[in-house]
Amino acid sequence: MSTSPQPTSAAQATTGNTGGGGNGMALLVIASCQLMVVLDITIVNIALPDIQRSLDFSTTSLAWVVNAYTLTFGGLLLLGGRAGDILGRRRVFICGVLLFVLASLLGGLAQNETQLLAARALQGVGGAIASPTSLALISTTFREGPERNRAFGVFAAVSAGGGAIGLLAGGILVEYLNWRWVLFVNVPIGLLIALATPRWIRESERHPGHFDITGALTSTVGMVLLVYGFIRAAQEGWRDALTLASFGAAVVFLVAFILIERRSRQPITPLHMFADRNRAGTYGIMLCLAAAIFGMFFFLTLFVQNVLNFSPLATGFAFLPVSAVIAVGAGLASRFLPVYGPKPFMVVGAILAAVGLAWLTLTDVHSTYAGSVLGPILVFSLGMGMEFVSLTLMALSDVPVQETGAASGLLNATQQVGGSLGLSILVTMFGTASTNEADKQVPRFLDQATPAELLQFKRTGQLPGHWGDEVLTAGVSAAFVVAAIFTAVAALIAVLAIQVRPSDLERLKGDGVPSAP
Repeated sequence: MSTSPQPTSAAQATTGNTGGGGNGMALLVIASCQLMVVLDITIVNIALPDIQRSLDFSTTSLAWVVNAYTLTFGGLLLLGGRAGDILGRRRVFICGVLLFVLASLLGGLAQNETQLLAARALQGVGGAIASPTSLALISTTFREGPERNRAFGVFAAVSAGGGAIGLLAGGILVEYLNWRWVLFVNVPIGLLIALATPRWIRESERHPGHFDITGALTSTVGMVLLVYGFIRAAQEGWRDALTLASFGAAVVFLVAFILIERRSRQPITPLHMFADRNRAGTYGIMLCLAAAIFGMFFFLTLFVQNVLNFSPLATGFAFLPVSAVIAVGAGLASRFLPVYGPKPFMVVGAILAAVGLAWLTLTDVHSTYAGSVLGPILVFSLGMGMEFVSLTLMALSDVPVQETGAASGLLNATQQVGGSLGLSILVTMFGTASTNEADKQVPRFLDQATPAELLQFKRTGQLPGHWGDEVLTAGVSAAFVVAAIFTAVAALIAVLAIQVRPSDLERLKGDGVPSAP
């Protein structure tokens, strides 16, 4: 008979340096890696128009510059977390960072569509190895209680705010250099992280086991097919044969994944983690919120650049308040979590995010940044800052030390998979609403257009001027409606599923550290 694994305790934590300065440097290294990995999701968004012109991407193919990264990232996170448990987290962390650096270099040098998409997919693999390992290193480097709460607060703020920082960095690089530098910039940063890691982070204990390659492959292929189905539905309709075949194959692969995990002795996704009510609820909340935040950045970037006519640099600055307010929300949550527990912050955070997104649905072609965009994104960001700290702590609470990598990978996977899947759903809603609006705008355009505008329309198929703005705004508004529903569902899950026990509060205060048997 096997014995159940014991939870992680402070005594079991592996610290790289016991001094505050040493732990501070360790946190800087870990947070820098997470920032590099997370901001790469949005830093490329700003450069998409330049990439399209440079490498002759079609509009349809251009979406895969983002999806090639997020899908391999989300699909292989579980395998990356498991690798850290088995091979040693510091070793795996460095390997993931170096692979990310190599892929970034190859992407910056890409000369055609295929080369860039392959490099982006390889970047996702590197991120999937480094990101869950970095989160697990926090669990094993910082003592349970206020010290770990603060570390998780920094990590969560970086994870949630990295997208906004990526937009600013992308705007600066595209404005003053060119699109290739949104990839090249990772090379020196990643090399510095890889060089600093051996000095400030000690290697973790290795736990015997094997890799669930079949589980990793079936989950990744299943998610790719599911996302592709939604994206194709937006372009070809729900009755398209390839759309239906994609959904059908996705169901087959994902069911196979669940069956494989149930029978595996060392699964990539320990299904027993879902037996804990709080942890299962946390994963569900993260899935919904990730869909919302990915959608907010993607569609608001389109709106700000195309309707408000912001330059790439101005767009980056427009999103800068997001990072600042997320940091405020994360700081508040970190400070008061030991007093109130995570549930109030999960509920209030999701409600604030829903209010912000619902407010954004009111934008139209006459909206301004100060009057219609800034207020909603500040409300949304405050809620997300509260959420990410609470979710991170809850997901890793009471996890056995030998499974912290798997638990970290699962949390990151729900974030990335939720983002990819949610964005594909929002793109579908955007496509439907914008098509319906185009049916209204085309007759008006044909009645009022100049000969030059008619010639441009025949050549590109895109409505110019305010007619095109009306179409885009209608699609963006519809996408925000669905994103607001996602966050409302997250609030409902938090209310119904999350329970805070006295022992949870004791751990957050550092007073109730369980002892090893």
